[in-house]
Amino acid sequence: MSEIDDILAEFDAQSEPIGTRDITDLTKSYLSELSSPELLPYQATIITRLTDRIREQLELIETTHYNILSHSHSSSASHHHPSHNNPTTTTHANPTQQNFLLIILQTELERIKYLLRSYLRIRLTKIDKHPLYILRTPQIRDRLSPPELQYLKSHQALLNNFYLGAFLKGFPEQLRRLDDTAGGISMVEEPDMEGAVFCVVVKEIKDEEVVGEDGVRGRRGEVRIKGTDAVFTLRKGDVYVVRYSAVREYVLAGEVELI
Repeated sequence: MSEIDDILAEFDAQSEPIGTRDITDLTKSYLSELSSPELLPYQATIITRLTDRIREQLELIETTHYNILSHSHSSSASHHHPSHNNPTTTTHANPTQQNFLLIILQTELERIKYLLRSYLRIRLTKIDKHPLYILRTPQIRDRLSPPELQYLKSHQALLNNFYLGAFLKGFPEQLRRLDDTAGGISMVEEPDMEGAVFCVVVKEIKDEEVVGEDGVRGRRGEVRIKGTDAVFTLRKGDVYVVRYSAVREYVLAGEVELI
């Protein structure tokens, strides 16, 4: 048992764990992104830090692997050419310890890479599902990272060219638009803001008077369900199942997290 403790201590000395706080924050962001019907702001700072730490972790893995191979080769050479006149004590770490250290590093690295890929993949899924809505809504478009925005534009251009070549060229020009709103019916698919979500209040919400979009005065933290008489107050630590539109402003403000 003490040997395992020594190995873990050596691991801590050689490599600072990949930002525990960043991992926790990214996990929360992933869960919120997964539950939210709309695209949430891109977590640029967290992603950048984790990407840098992954790069450092990869370098450490390569170094550890090289040390294991070097120790193996030197041990093999000593076995075939023993020196009786000059006995020396090896300064290399135990190969078993080095291998265990390598397993720890690789496992931690794969865990973070999986979380990072999952977060980015769910965002790309939303971009693919609501491309025109995102493009025509500046507030949502500004939540994209530069690579995501480039992907969106390229992907939509490919779709437009495909549809045009496949069947739209046979339509009258006024009927070729993919974002047509003629007749009061929009062709642009939008996220369902009225869907139910699970959420938890993570911050104290400042009690102050506000005026809603409908002109009705109320208090911050006081939630009214559109089309009903239901009213309740958000309190830190409470968990709710509610329409996303009712808590949207608090989710974007970081006062409520989706779970």
